[in-house]
Amino acid sequence: MATIPITRRGADKLKAELHKLKTVDRPWVINAISEARAQGDLSENAEYEAAKDRQGFIEGRIKEIESKLSAAQIIDPSQVDAGGKVVFGATVELEEEATGESVKYQIVGEDEADLKLGLINISSPIARALIGKEEGDTAEVQAPAGLKRYEIVAVHYA
Repeated sequence: MATIPITRRGADKLKAELHKLKTVDRPWVINAISEARAQGDLSENAEYEAAKDRQGFIEGRIKEIESKLSAAQIIDPSQVDAGGKVVFGATVELEEEATGESVKYQIVGEDEADLKLGLINISSPIARALIGKEEGDTAEVQAPAGLKRYEIVAVHYA
């Protein structure tokens, strides 16, 4: 199995979700199934069907998270020394050449990505365009609105 890069923050978030699923959600759904069974005829019991569906979702998510964590390569951006190059975990300050608009992104794993927080997926077009570049370089990104050019203003590992 290939390793999946993830930051410490991302791994902690997955571990917290896994803990909640196992200690809160799973016991709750087991109790809901028991209560629905006690109501009698299961063939027409909507509560039972809903609880079984929820149980299937919870068990599937638990397996998915456990699989991701077992394949995870946890990377601490503050311990990375890439000599100023953009790598996984780096925070990159960019300026769009056409508009002069400044943006700041951290390159993270798939499960951590949240554009509103400035966290972009390592496999996104903009992250792929930035990887390996250095401060002062220009990255070209094919966006839905057309080609965008960004100048790399700064690269941080924090």
